[in-house]
Amino acid sequence: MAIFLAFTIIAVLGLALGIGLSIADGKFKVEKDEKLIALEEAMPGANCGGCGFAGCSAYAEAVYKGEAKPGLCSPGGEALAKKMGEILGVEVEVKERMTAYVFCNGNPEVTGVEYAYKGLQDCNAASLLQAGPNACKEGCLHLGSCIAVCPVKAISKDDKGNIVVDKEKCIACGKCTQVCPNGVIKLVPYSAEYVVACNNHESGAKVRQACQVGCIGCKICQVKVESSPFVVENFLSRNDYGKDQSAAAAAAELCPRKCIVKR
Repeated sequence: MAIFLAFTIIAVLGLALGIGLSIADGKFKVEKDEKLIALEEAMPGANCGGCGFAGCSAYAEAVYKGEAKPGLCSPGGEALAKKMGEILGVEVEVKERMTAYVFCNGNPEVTGVEYAYKGLQDCNAASLLQAGPNACKEGCLHLGSCIAVCPVKAISKDDKGNIVVDKEKCIACGKCTQVCPNGVIKLVPYSAEYVVACNNHESGAKVRQACQVGCIGCKICQVKVESSPFVVENFLSRNDYGKDQSAAAAAAELCPRKCIVKR
């Protein structure tokens, strides 16, 4: 009888507390604005942090409060930017989708090695020992730290040992660019067709000693092709994507090191 009584008392107290909490929730509940709710529902749910906020809900709230601009969400892309603009009733400047690219073709077959690295299979760990085992100290270390942090599995290693990014899967969250100790991975426009697959800013003589496909800053791509989009700075060529790209293929053909490649 005593056990039954105790059980009854606990059940009654639990019911009373439940009713009290329900009443309190209804009384003190803060109603969300319909626009904020719509913004949250429009988010892709990737929670990648590429927009600079902790997650999709945080970004939606910042946009609603006017603390951030629509269009910062790479996974949502142009469609989401337009949708956010419609919800808020404002014009949104839509920028081209960006994707990550590994600016290095220096796989183990073409890049010199100074010593056998047998430590932790992590690029940042390897970089602590004489900037890594590769003769090129500004290239990819090929240990896959970027693969480990990619939230959508867009990064992999090919059969030659190159780290590659699937631009169709990439959401441009920037996690790979942040984890790479040599800054080899950068974001480029989705439409970018030709890239200089090198990150080495050393002189041509040093690059030749370190890698067979590294850029030597010869400027052929810049000066030998009319209206070339390529510019050489600090011994390294780069594609200026703000320029007309119609001559990019011709410049790539003339590159003696074949480091200008088609994506």
